[in-house]
Amino acid sequence: MTRTHMDYEQAGELKIGQVGIANLRIRTLDVDQLVREMRERVDRAPKLFGRAAVIVDFGGLARMPDVATAQSLIDGLRAAGVLPVALAYGSRDTEVLSEQLGLPLLAKFRAQYESSAPAAPAPAPAARPAAVEPAPAKPAPAAKAADSKPGLVQKTPVRSGQQLYAENRDLTVLSTVGAGAEVISDGSIHIYGALRGRALAGARGNADARIFCREFHAELVAVAGHYKVMEEVPKELRGKAVQIWLDQDQLKIVAQD
Repeated sequence: MTRTHMDYEQAGELKIGQVGIANLRIRTLDVDQLVREMRERVDRAPKLFGRAAVIVDFGGLARMPDVATAQSLIDGLRAAGVLPVALAYGSRDTEVLSEQLGLPLLAKFRAQYESSAPAAPAPAPAARPAAVEPAPAKPAPAAKAADSKPGLVQKTPVRSGQQLYAENRDLTVLSTVGAGAEVISDGSIHIYGALRGRALAGARGNADARIFCREFHAELVAVAGHYKVMEEVPKELRGKAVQIWLDQDQLKIVAQD
């Protein structure tokens, strides 16, 4: 029986980072499954994930893999269509492994995971209601940072190949975001034209951030690293005004009146 990407526990959690580089946090060291999942992502969205730079993060494992297993994973990911470019910094063992693999270490993605992780095990959650209605549209708070700034306003279109980043603040685009363009904000993103490229809100882990746009055709949207590509979005939402937010680690996209 053919398995879809939604009906089984994934071995690797893929998040999109602040500068559009994908961070693959390994949760289960099953090389075959990890490679299969990555190939499925590339097949679903080849323009987005084909030859994309990926940072491999072993920090979610109880112990570091041996060099042969790690090399097998790196080779498999390359064969699946992406380009592993670094390991996420974790410990001295990670540093040694990176030297053995001939890959650099990058630290900023680890900081995002650690900042959002609880200091102690959380108590058992209360029972959830049978149904939860989407929250009404309202502006989300700006990025949670002591040095937050007034929102950044972009008056002209963001064209293909351009990247716009609002550090520690919200971003408002008064025009369009073209295909191949990328807008990133540590807070929320408001787009008053068509969104055809990528929009990444809450880039430093702010799960309260939201994305609003007047005309939805996005290649990718993400809030606090949780993402969806256009192929995963219901067709009836395309071209509509939408609101996007995070609800218990699930990305919600709903049409707005």
